[in-house]
Amino acid sequence: MTLVGLEELRAAQQRIEGVAVRTPLLPCPWAEEGARRLWLKPESLQPTGAFKIRGAYNRLAALTDAERSRGVVAQSSGNHAQAVAYAARLLGLKAVIVMPDTSPAVKVESTRSFGAEVILVAPEDRDTLPAELAERHGYVWVPPYDDPWIIAGQGTVGLEIGEDAPDELDTVLVPVSGGGLISGTAAALKLSCPGVRVIGVEPELAADAQESLRSGRRTAWPVADTYRTLADGLRTPSVGELPFLHLQAYVDDIVTVSEAEIRDTVALLARRGRLVAEPSGAVAPAAYFHRAAELGGRVFAAVVSGGNIDPGLLADLLATGA
Repeated sequence: MTLVGLEELRAAQQRIEGVAVRTPLLPCPWAEEGARRLWLKPESLQPTGAFKIRGAYNRLAALTDAERSRGVVAQSSGNHAQAVAYAARLLGLKAVIVMPDTSPAVKVESTRSFGAEVILVAPEDRDTLPAELAERHGYVWVPPYDDPWIIAGQGTVGLEIGEDAPDELDTVLVPVSGGGLISGTAAALKLSCPGVRVIGVEPELAADAQESLRSGRRTAWPVADTYRTLADGLRTPSVGELPFLHLQAYVDDIVTVSEAEIRDTVALLARRGRLVAEPSGAVAPAAYFHRAAELGGRVFAAVVSGGNIDPGLLADLLATGA
């Protein structure tokens, strides 16, 4: 397997222009701690509420006419689902999305609102049914992360950070699930800003990527374990094969944060940053606020990967975090 390069990343940047939002890099003076400074990359501002539109549109826009006529199938806990559904609607394609029945209702409803057919299944069936549907009906399978087109699309986050970052930037924090976002972002940064460290962040309750990177072996965690975390977008049991190669090539380390720290950061971002972040989207900034000793560094950018949170959960987190 070949790693994604600058040519693919820049082609993706051109392909998604006008569809995905070029999100700003926001300074956070309220988050300064001595010499430490933070910028936030709010992918929660995308049309579908998360970074996933970048990869999904890049993949679907590159399909041949024959492939487009077959329609697409994808699996997701919610953000890739919405992105594929939205991109398919823009391109006039049929989309079938397989989602675990534990997905937040707000994500299921949004996916359906974009015109996709949603099939709810038990969590352990989420990643196997799409292949069966593709074989049975001829759909093109659009995986959520283990795909070079997806990785290149997500990597446009890294290109934008590199173009917009202050000269002093030394560390970029990126959430990790299946690995598409961190793979593309790390490749973009290491190939264009080689002095910047890229550190992945994941929940303690779903730390398969940290174990994989540190052991040198791609490791899977049981679904029953990863589904304990509130960060529903980061419950994937293992990083993909192609993302793991990118992690080994470009990612400096992966740290974890606790459930309490994730909850606290959702509330903090809403109050101080005026940003609505889902738990998965709050994981990277949570490392800045709660893992300073592990991270080192001084000038940070953290990706807020999504903002598709159930309103009731947001209200609870704001109340308990007061």
